Amino acid sequence: QVRLVESGGGLVQAGGSLRLSCTASGMNFKIATMRWYRQAPGRQRELVATIESNGRTNYTEDVKGRFTISRNNAWNRMYLQMNGLEPEDTAVYFCQTYWRGDRWGQGTQVTVSS
Repeated sequence: QVRLVESGGGLVQAGGSLRLSCTASGMNFKIATMRWYRQAPGRQRELVATIESNGRTNYTEDVKGRFTISRNNAWNRMYLQMNGLEPEDTAVYFCQTYWRGDRWGQGTQVTVSS
């Protein structure tokens, strides 16, 4: 079955960096559009970044210039490089795709201290 597993979250000071990974299995990763979402306490889940199968990317305005989404199709992995982290980036980060249904990972916690 389709499985998405995130890793790489943690606690970091404002201005620091983290790199999140999402490993996919049970699907043809190289043709899938992949996304990173985040959900902060008391807020709705929001789309952070998207990467299509051809490598085209899109970002929410809040993270442009600070976050970079990428993928390695040989390893069935997607990444989110987060630089210049701010306390407002504190959230649980999820990877998501549509593959015979809406698929989500379990999430990884990112906490940015001021």
